[in-house]
Amino acid sequence: MNSVFHALGDATRRQMLRDLARGERTVTELAEPFSISLAAASKHIKVLERAGMIQRDVRGRTHHCRIEPGPLASAHEWLGFYKRFWTDRLDALEQLLCVEDENSKP
Repeated sequence: MNSVFHALGDATRRQMLRDLARGERTVTELAEPFSISLAAASKHIKVLERAGMIQRDVRGRTHHCRIEPGPLASAHEWLGFYKRFWTDRLDALEQLLCVEDENSKP
């Protein structure tokens, strides 16, 4: 999971994943919005590949990438635990504040 969060830690890679969520893209298509070289785009793609978040296929001279949702689902599940934890804590705080507010009324 560390590699997933490392990959998500960069805005360029997050945008590449958003683009791939809409369908398969070539490395050139993924690099296009960023004004970066194909070599730089390829480095970002390799980080995403090592995290298992994308799959790259070579067809002739063209590299095609597609999203692999499994690692994102695992990260979502992990984050879900903390979302529930903080929601419960904040709900308890809200209840406490409501009780204190009621007790402070004359």
